Amino acid sequence: MKLSQFNFRLSGDKIAQFPTEYRDESRLLVLHRQTGEIEHKVFKDIVQYFDDKDVFVFNDTKVFPARLYGNKEKTGARIEVFLLRELNEEQRLWDVLVDPARKIRIGNKLYFGEDESMVAEVIDNTTSRGRTLRFLYDGPHDEFKRLLYSLGETPLPHEIIKRAPVPEDVERFQSIFARNEGAVTAPTANLHFSREVMKRMEIKGIDFSFITLHAGLGNFRGVDVEDLTKHKTDSEQMVITQEAADIVNKAKDNRRQICAVGTTTMRAIESSVSTDNHLKPFVGWTNKFIFPPYEFSVANAMVSNFHLPLSTLLMVVAAFGGYEQVMDAYHVALKEGYRFGTYGDAMLIIDK
Repeated sequence: MKLSQFNFRLSGDKIAQFPTEYRDESRLLVLHRQTGEIEHKVFKDIVQYFDDKDVFVFNDTKVFPARLYGNKEKTGARIEVFLLRELNEEQRLWDVLVDPARKIRIGNKLYFGEDESMVAEVIDNTTSRGRTLRFLYDGPHDEFKRLLYSLGETPLPHEIIKRAPVPEDVERFQSIFARNEGAVTAPTANLHFSREVMKRMEIKGIDFSFITLHAGLGNFRGVDVEDLTKHKTDSEQMVITQEAADIVNKAKDNRRQICAVGTTTMRAIESSVSTDNHLKPFVGWTNKFIFPPYEFSVANAMVSNFHLPLSTLLMVVAAFGGYEQVMDAYHVALKEGYRFGTYGDAMLIIDK
């Protein structure tokens, strides 16, 4: 398929700038994959579509405050530094993006904090925007991380960065079950699940499987080739434990519903599948890119947000739900006033 096939008109007022007051009160569009039928619900209604021994697979990655603002030595120029991942704990090396990149050279020092208590030196250029920073800090590593994160902001995506972060973002840009730190953006489908919804699912006998994929900025990086077979995605670190795999495989063997919550979860699942279409334990990295047509191996249901035009996230959803059905559902969502983006509404795709 071609990139242009995933374009549609989305005005800025359709992109949610803030979450709903309560996590589970966003709207839910339900797409029945077999018939194309569409229903309009509230997210808390999702429980009624699943039964005892069905499984939800969640991504339990935790977002850290990855966006920092520093000042360049001598000139004082304000520089945005986006932390991507720690490369070396002992040497305090971090892989980062800088903006504006043209002002930063190897050897430059950057100062962070009102008292400029945190200093970093640029030691390498990795891409046109990417750099390797060495933070000049001699204290214990846990103390360094606390200070570094205290200087950071919630890394809201660019479609809502037009507003300043608010204190509520610290909690709401994180799922209630986030526990393994490493993501620089939130797996958005997770954000709709409240403790009340999770408890109702538990009472109904629905099982949970938690995998980890540390969502990176590649989820929001633009595709710059028309031929999707030529697009390369960034690698992301992931972990699927034996316990998580066993829960999913038991449901599969018993022909239960297996619901992947979000595109990151779906890509993680599809990155570690056995020849008999069962989920395998895995520790490593994935650069799995899914677009139509694609034959899925494990999940037969999916929860997703409404994603932006031309995004790889939309391509994953279209591959699962069927290109024409998903694009039709998106046009219905636009007409019905659904909210798009990270803090937007949700979509459930099921077979039954």
